[in-house]
Amino acid sequence: MADRKIPEQQFIDENTVINNPSPQSIASVSDDIPQNGQPKRRVDQTYWSLVKHQYRKNKLAVAALYVVFFLVLMAIFADFLANDKPIYCKYKGESYFPVIKQYLVDLGFTKWEPQFLNVDWKTLEFESEIWPPVKYSPTGVDLFNNASPPSIETGHYLGTDAIGRDVLAGLIHGSRVSLSVGFIAAGIAIFIGVLLGALAGYYGGKIDLTIMRFVEIMQLFPAFFLIITIVALYGSSIWYIMIAIGLTSWTGNTKLVRGEILKVRNMDYVQAAVSLGLSNFRIIFRHVLPNAIAPVLIAASFEIAGAILAEAGLSFLGFGVAATKVTWGSVLSEARGATSSWWLAVFPGFMIFITVVAYNLVGEGLRDAVDPRLRD
Repeated sequence: MADRKIPEQQFIDENTVINNPSPQSIASVSDDIPQNGQPKRRVDQTYWSLVKHQYRKNKLAVAALYVVFFLVLMAIFADFLANDKPIYCKYKGESYFPVIKQYLVDLGFTKWEPQFLNVDWKTLEFESEIWPPVKYSPTGVDLFNNASPPSIETGHYLGTDAIGRDVLAGLIHGSRVSLSVGFIAAGIAIFIGVLLGALAGYYGGKIDLTIMRFVEIMQLFPAFFLIITIVALYGSSIWYIMIAIGLTSWTGNTKLVRGEILKVRNMDYVQAAVSLGLSNFRIIFRHVLPNAIAPVLIAASFEIAGAILAEAGLSFLGFGVAATKVTWGSVLSEARGATSSWWLAVFPGFMIFITVVAYNLVGEGLRDAVDPRLRD
């Protein structure tokens, strides 16, 4: 009997096991991952989705990530959390937003009205106002409550230092300095480390030998004392501290990137790119480095924690930012001359401890998440 012709769509329907629409990406979706007798779960089979799934299993690392998000948000909205100016006020029939106005004044977009120049906002009588949770700026001085212990009645919830500056306001605004130093210094270290490590690992030979000898020379210098020397020569500036920490902490990243690139540079896809005549720059930064960058991202969290700790140590020793700028280390330094003011040591020390531990836990969680031996 002759073969019977059937419509094309009918043939497709009869020979298709799953009638759902086909995925639009190379990432497949599987329901075949049971969890200790629990119902099967859908897990996207992409690299970063597996990393995310594995990271979520580490509850301590997830909690640390929330702490990091909280610290970042506190640094961004520090002026709305602790300020001696109201967030909103209505004065003599007109509405003002002093905190936002101060931002614009600092950027040079506008100027304060003459009636608000050098005025104590707490002495003004408003028709209505909304104040930040902490009604003190980090540099504001309360002459009637100097070296005051934590008290709800005075409004100094974590006490004041020897000259009457609010400790809680200093910790909130100090998070900006600590986190900015951490991120920028770590960014400088990662940039230098990735660049030199990529060149050493890909080219090898004399280039590799020269770069690695330079790395070994840099590791011979005591980094902390080198930072102190740079700050002593060029002054106590937050930018000098960022640059100094970044320029002294890139050696580990160079070795890490070099080792990863040595593992992938001889793989088939790299050799295929070479045979196609692609430039070395394109091969390194488009094909080799993206497949070797994951361990560097893990190391970045440890770099941030180390930079924050280094800045706190410099400020504690008096080599940090300018004396008029409040940081966690500078608040902690105040405790050396006021042994009875326990709050000056406990609260900033606790903030430094929590921040460093949180970033270390995030780094450890990422390290475990990218390890294929720990995936379920």
